[in-house]
Amino acid sequence: MHGDPLHLIPHELRDDFYKEYGIRIEGNLSPLNMLRLEKEYGGRIEDVMVERIFFSEDKRVGIGTFSPSDPKSQDIADLTGSIDFSTIATYGSESDPRAYRFDGELNKANRGLMEFQEMLKCDEKFLWHLLSLTQEGNFKAGRFALISADEMIVAHTNEAEYRSFITNKKNEALHSRIIVMPIPYNLKVSDEERIYRKMIAQSDMADIHIAPHALRAAAIFSVLTRLKPSNLRGIDLLKKMKLYDGENVEGYNDADLYELKNEHPDEGMTGIDPRYVINRISSAIIKKDVPSINALDVLRSIKEGLDHHPSITPEEKEKYVNFLTLARREYDEIAKQEVQKAFVYSFEESAKTLLNNYLDNVEAYCNKNKIRDPITGDEMEPDEKLMRSIEEQIGISENAKKAFREEILIRISAYARKGKRFDYQSHERLREAIQKKLFADLKDVVKITTSTKTPDEQQLKRINEVIARLIDEHGYNPTSANELLQYVGSLLNR
Repeated sequence: MHGDPLHLIPHELRDDFYKEYGIRIEGNLSPLNMLRLEKEYGGRIEDVMVERIFFSEDKRVGIGTFSPSDPKSQDIADLTGSIDFSTIATYGSESDPRAYRFDGELNKANRGLMEFQEMLKCDEKFLWHLLSLTQEGNFKAGRFALISADEMIVAHTNEAEYRSFITNKKNEALHSRIIVMPIPYNLKVSDEERIYRKMIAQSDMADIHIAPHALRAAAIFSVLTRLKPSNLRGIDLLKKMKLYDGENVEGYNDADLYELKNEHPDEGMTGIDPRYVINRISSAIIKKDVPSINALDVLRSIKEGLDHHPSITPEEKEKYVNFLTLARREYDEIAKQEVQKAFVYSFEESAKTLLNNYLDNVEAYCNKNKIRDPITGDEMEPDEKLMRSIEEQIGISENAKKAFREEILIRISAYARKGKRFDYQSHERLREAIQKKLFADLKDVVKITTSTKTPDEQQLKRINEVIARLIDEHGYNPTSANELLQYVGSLLNR
């Protein structure tokens, strides 16, 4: 049992030991070690050899694992050890410690950790041993006095079985000995994506090309099913999801995020689990029978799987289908931006140039100054047409333009004070306006190029360039890049 060497110290000396070293000794030697101390060492505790051990689940040292099985066939010896009948003739008695095998999970986990898998699926008699173990630090094995054990038991179960267990008054003795730790599903889209990537990398699907953002679309759906509606002003589930994922949402701050997280303590305890999504991705791969799937394939497979999910009610299914629609809309925006960015050879540079032009004009407007033409050197009035063409993209009215421009200058000043650099990503609404302005200028080109059935030479050249860019810079393969262009073309024609 790899007992504690300090258990060698007799009880009458333990108070003196505590006064000298500040270490309180609790528990006793195991029956086998007690016998060895008397027989092999003649009671001389200073002669007993001490071995250093290292925890190992594989070697069953300091880490035990107990899994319930058929109550009729499972023996309590799996927990507490058993008599070794082959040695009874040698030692003459079943109560001789040398005739007992201290190989149960509680024995092997001594001074370490025991994992009790699906604890509440166990027969009750297996749980009785936990009562004295958690309270007094010992358990009973046949024909021996109480055996000391110092270990932590980590048990797990599902919520439905736990609720049933808690409402049963017969289990009150165990209730007070349990520290409950709810483990909710993940509520961050980016982390959910990482879970899928890890599970896929460890599976036979590792060689399948999954188009960029396909897993994100699935993660958006999964997280939405786990979130609870909020009473906070103007917060819908999509905004809540984005705040949880660390995105900036205009009008909300860290205090709002803190309030959201504390609004529903049990948030994440229900909803779709990652295994279901991975199973549906697998089904999508089998059904499509090509080495590449995209976001639409994944979302379609998830929807088809809802009909066969054993624990989803009709009301939940209707709600989940609505979440799939939201995930599809989010993906539609991502897909359009992917293609539009691929059409703009250097999107970041274009966005930066447009932002700088806008900020120069805003600063001149707010300070009632003129701006200097970089080519001619002439002084000019701020370019109202340019500023409005950007502001109108996000619905800034003529009456609201002054307040919006002043707010931008205040944000730039706040960034400067903190030593931060203000770019087009620093203000969510301005970023949206810059993107929409760039994409609006490109929309007709993208629309015509992606949706034409018989492209001319110039259009074909542009399509090939965009596909090459999607492959080289965005992580697509030829199949998924072509599928993306066709889909975005159909979106822009609606």
